[in-house]
Amino acid sequence: MSHSILLPRMIEIGRDACQKLPAILASLGVEKPLIITDNMMVNLGYVDKLQDILGEAGVSAEVFSDTVPEPTQSSIKAGVAQVQAKNYDSLIALGGGSPIDSAKAISILGRFGGVIRDYKFPRQVDETGLPIIAIPTTAGTGSEVTKFTIITDEGNNEKLLCVGTGFMPIAAIIDYSLTISVPPRTTADTGIDAITHAIEAYISPKRNAYSDQQALAALRLMGPNIQKAYHDGKDESARAAMMLGATLAGIAFCNSSVALVHGMSRPIGAFFHVPHGLSNAMLLPTITEFGISSASDRYADCARALGAAEHSDTDAQANIKLVKHLKQLNKELQVPTLAQFGVQRADFDDLVETMCEQAFASGSPNNNPRIPNLEEMVELYTLLWRNDDDSSEISAHAL
Repeated sequence: MSHSILLPRMIEIGRDACQKLPAILASLGVEKPLIITDNMMVNLGYVDKLQDILGEAGVSAEVFSDTVPEPTQSSIKAGVAQVQAKNYDSLIALGGGSPIDSAKAISILGRFGGVIRDYKFPRQVDETGLPIIAIPTTAGTGSEVTKFTIITDEGNNEKLLCVGTGFMPIAAIIDYSLTISVPPRTTADTGIDAITHAIEAYISPKRNAYSDQQALAALRLMGPNIQKAYHDGKDESARAAMMLGATLAGIAFCNSSVALVHGMSRPIGAFFHVPHGLSNAMLLPTITEFGISSASDRYADCARALGAAEHSDTDAQANIKLVKHLKQLNKELQVPTLAQFGVQRADFDDLVETMCEQAFASGSPNNNPRIPNLEEMVELYTLLWRNDDDSSEISAHAL
């Protein structure tokens, strides 16, 4: 059985890789890019830095900086209009996952029109939009190397998963120096997001030999370094490892899939505006514990790659250590509970079945080694309201 592997045409990796941007544009035969970013990148001076690099090569680039965290149909509307009104030949996506996801949607909608719901999975979006050069500034989403984008339809608070080769950036620049200023909270959330990508890619039934190797390599890089990057953002060795690990994890899940954590995470973000990486972190220990019985050897491999278990541990021992490690990691990185984040229990209870419906509709839960039914998913969501000690009761429930 063969597997199709999808990657950007070019990936430039390392400190100061941004200096190669003009050469990449030239190799692609484009010369009128639009930089798509957010106001934070403008305020930090990263946009000026890119424009200076481009200017030295005689390239002028206009800027669209109105993207928002957890992008919506409305937030990308002005960007689509700007692309349709002007003769840009490429997009430079600068920032975390949100600007990159926004650029992917703007690339397709700007050329082909419509609204984002028109491109919702299971439609495969293989049309060719404006070429994207993605420059991530966080070590987390892996969006720079994936064929996915997630845009919220705010009309019904649904995060829409859109999939296809049309969303794959043509080039990615992985410059870890751009992450040095990332604050601890974002470092933690994006880091656990990347770890989740790697674990889910490895335990997914859609995995393959290629994605397996990327996932394990990502875990080996991130396991020893996420806490270091969180506690000391200027640790360049840790930042470099996290950046490369996040990219490898993105390659892994792009060529495998994500699973139950992501499926259940998206509705939490859509309804309660919890950042994507943070909602993944909230779910990861419990969902891992739920799935272990159906893929004990795969989860054990993840535990060893992360450094949570020894190679001499049995699979059962490794998996006990994995769940404990993920819970302790959340504590060390100060991942809040839903209540601490400010979600009201009554609001959550009113929406939990709708969240389950949206999770199942995304298709991601079907990629889990153990697929919950509706009752089980409601119980998994409910476990978010229990303390860490209570979450160990999962095996005693009807799950």
